[in-house]
Amino acid sequence: MAEQSHSPQHDEPSTSAAPGRRRVLAYLLAAPTLAVGARFALDAADPAEAEAAVPSPPQPEELFDLGDMQNLAAAPTSGLITVRVHEDGTASFAVPRAEVGQGMTTAVAMMIAEELDLPLDAVRVSLADARPELLMNQLTGGSNSMRSIYRPVRTAAALARQRLIATAARQWGVPASELTTQEGVVSYGSGSSAKRAAYGSLAKAAASGQSLRVAAAPLKERSEFKVLGTPQNRVDALDAVTGRKKFGMDYEVPDAKPAMVRRPPTLGGTVRTVRNADAVRRMPGITDVATLKHGVAVRGETFGQCIDALRELDVDWGPGDVDGESDDSVERKLKAATPPMIVPPVLTKKLDAEFIFAFASNSPLEPDNAIADVREGRAEIWSSLKVPIVAQRDIATRLGLPQHAVTVHVVEGGGSFGRHLFHDVAAEAAEISQKMGKPVKLSWSRTDSFRHGRAHPMSVSRVRATYTGKEVLSYEQRHASSQTDFGHGLGEMITSTAAKLPVAGNLTFAETIFTLTQTTPYDFGVTTQLLSEVPLKFATGSMRNIYSPNVACARELMVDELARKTDRDPVEFRRSFLKDERLQAVLDKAAEEGEWGRSLPDGMAQGIALHTEYRGAVAILAEIDCRPETVGRKVKDGVTGPRVTKALIVVDAGFAINPRGLGAQMMGCFNDGLAMALTSSLHIEDGLPLEGSWDNYFYTRQWNTPPELRVIVMPNTGEKPSGAGELGVAPAFAAVACAYARATGTLPTRFPIDHAELAFEPLPREPSTPQSPTDGLDRAY
Repeated sequence: MAEQSHSPQHDEPSTSAAPGRRRVLAYLLAAPTLAVGARFALDAADPAEAEAAVPSPPQPEELFDLGDMQNLAAAPTSGLITVRVHEDGTASFAVPRAEVGQGMTTAVAMMIAEELDLPLDAVRVSLADARPELLMNQLTGGSNSMRSIYRPVRTAAALARQRLIATAARQWGVPASELTTQEGVVSYGSGSSAKRAAYGSLAKAAASGQSLRVAAAPLKERSEFKVLGTPQNRVDALDAVTGRKKFGMDYEVPDAKPAMVRRPPTLGGTVRTVRNADAVRRMPGITDVATLKHGVAVRGETFGQCIDALRELDVDWGPGDVDGESDDSVERKLKAATPPMIVPPVLTKKLDAEFIFAFASNSPLEPDNAIADVREGRAEIWSSLKVPIVAQRDIATRLGLPQHAVTVHVVEGGGSFGRHLFHDVAAEAAEISQKMGKPVKLSWSRTDSFRHGRAHPMSVSRVRATYTGKEVLSYEQRHASSQTDFGHGLGEMITSTAAKLPVAGNLTFAETIFTLTQTTPYDFGVTTQLLSEVPLKFATGSMRNIYSPNVACARELMVDELARKTDRDPVEFRRSFLKDERLQAVLDKAAEEGEWGRSLPDGMAQGIALHTEYRGAVAILAEIDCRPETVGRKVKDGVTGPRVTKALIVVDAGFAINPRGLGAQMMGCFNDGLAMALTSSLHIEDGLPLEGSWDNYFYTRQWNTPPELRVIVMPNTGEKPSGAGELGVAPAFAAVACAYARATGTLPTRFPIDHAELAFEPLPREPSTPQSPTDGLDRAY
């Protein structure tokens, strides 16, 4: 459970300029009941200054980061998102972001409830359909949702409240300044002259005569907050635990029947011939068989019948895109592409290290799925999509339809981790529906998701630091990665804002994102971090935190090595070089609360790591047990893996909208980082991942989740939230790696640590006898 370091948070003094009663521009929109949209202006970054023996000049991310770029791109259309008040007294908001389990809808509901003075349960937050007019303002990624909509949504709600007060004052013939609001009711006076009006009774009158015009509204001071900054349960929690929450496959679309796809034995393989399509069409329950470029689709009355049909298909496959590639070949290419170091170790000592990070799957727990109904001249799609405008445009192009003829509904997803930035499954469902002339409910199998879904690229990170005495004079990091696909909308955002970026210059998509996200929080003198990507045609994508987990893990391991080489304690070493006061605070809190340096048996150790990104700061302290007798997952011949026994997360997320939700995010981040450090990876062999299900993709299990996991939310240090959804992944990865190095006395250089051990029997690529019930596809499907 998340803890606040002291309470109440809203009484904490601010360290930055507050909007206070600053009047923020908003729009009154023509509507049957009250509807208000808000304008948004980019807030300037305010990097902290630091003093050190060998100070490092500010890096681009410290001046202008990825979130700043996203805010800049979203600003022109932020006034087109609206808060509405209805005649039943409720408020609603169709948020142009995706809910994939991160609690975003709860945070938005809290903003509206706060500024409207409504009960939280009277606010309804839904997900907006694709709205092309929003341009770059309908993209969920980069931990940016709260940063970008916090002030616009509050402003729209504040103006709605102001409009309701003005309407009541006009009806009662009293000064608006003498009216108050509470729990969805406008009040005036007391005793026999008191007047009361519920919001619902005023909503229609408040909207009458309004047109699109600019108005101004004061925002509440933080000292006035009753909802924001307080721990709240998720607004969808009851539906989730009672099974009423609706995900993609829960939507009922007339005549939409289950569909699945038989896929090739290598990535990007094509269909040459389907030898028995007619026979499969005659199988029980099967209604259609259609050939796609990269697979064969079947539609049936049930998913079970679809699985039977997939097993029976006899397909001649063409070659794929990366048929000759395996872990070793990709690693060789990445090492060859790694840029050289620049700073020569003249009259100084140097420390060099190279770290290898395997491919990883960003499969969410919910299999990829989409519903598509494509008819003559129109199409309708239901799917969990983080960039629905791009999906709408691309699907329209593929179907040969104008964009306005394609309706894309965004539904809640059971996780994403970057997967839903891409619309692969929605586009495939649309293609199948068009070819069959019928609506379909397409679901990928688990094996589809792991083998043919998106993967986080393999990478190599080389680091060199030079030092003399107790001072670090230079720090260089060269990160080489298999190409990351940014063709999901974020690339377009970079293109649209490139001329306005103050730091990135004319860099490629990947280099721009790397530059705007990566920084070294230490004064290590001359500091450079460079990216090189190799254009291999793997199906890749941004996994939670994009480059940061691998880059930060390598960095924090090197920091520990530098501390060891200079004979200093890792915490004291970090403290002496830190640039940022907020990082200093979370480090001190973690060391104190986590009892840094406490005595542990041989084979056990603590590790600590820091990270700053998205204007947030976090420190994580982990304890690990690497003794042979540790109870853990059986790897091979009775050998067990290391066990993380205790973890502490200390997070400063600026203004914590919902400390309880923030704590849950950090717990999820920790489990992701733990998996990356110890167990989770894809083994690539001859153009295909060997992992084919959750039982052999070893994400963090119950046996390895630390029995003691605490989250401390630091006092609010700002008037607005930082990005937090991904903030804890990188330091979790790094803290576990650092703990492992100290427990074993060996610097780990390959991740995850047990990647070399193939602890499962891979599913077959392609059944040699399709009729056999023991062909392995019973587990794949």
